[in-house]
Amino acid sequence: MRHIATFCGQCNCGCPELFVDDAAAPEKRIVITDDFGQRIQMSLGQLADLVADVRTGVLDEVLAAAG
Repeated sequence: MRHIATFCGQCNCGCPELFVDDAAAPEKRIVITDDFGQRIQMSLGQLADLVADVRTGVLDEVLAAAG
């Protein structure tokens, strides 16, 4: 798998990471791992939708409620 990004990275606790698995089926090519050893697999299109939603503020309400 090709490493793309580490989210947090300010500690040594196994921060969530984003990978591209070029050998996986297209619908499972994007892999997000969490700090508990779990993983989410999605297509590039699904990742693009997620990024678009983040850019337009769809998740801002979730962050505001948590803070």
